[in-house]
Amino acid sequence: MIMEERLLNIILSRHISEKSTISAEKKNTIVLKVLYSAKKYEIKKSVEKLFSVQVDSVNTLIVKRKKKGHGQKIGFRKKWKKAFVTIKKGQKLDLIDSRK
Repeated sequence: MIMEERLLNIILSRHISEKSTISAEKKNTIVLKVLYSAKKYEIKKSVEKLFSVQVDSVNTLIVKRKKKGHGQKIGFRKKWKKAFVTIKKGQKLDLIDSRK
């Protein structure tokens, strides 16, 4: 059993881009920024618990770090994990209304 506290901390934010908006409209898929150590079944349980929807599938990918420079200083952005969560047909997830 996954601890309830961990389930509440897995989802960090929603990843908003042109591609993620199109996939949300056409494929009923939301794109989330999640903890780097999160597993697929943990992400599924977390979304089901927080948003009260049934999840069809979860796909994850790791976004590699980028090299960024400012003048002579060179640094790196952190690597992070992105999750594509597909909601079952017939269900709708409206993230704007769920924040109220």
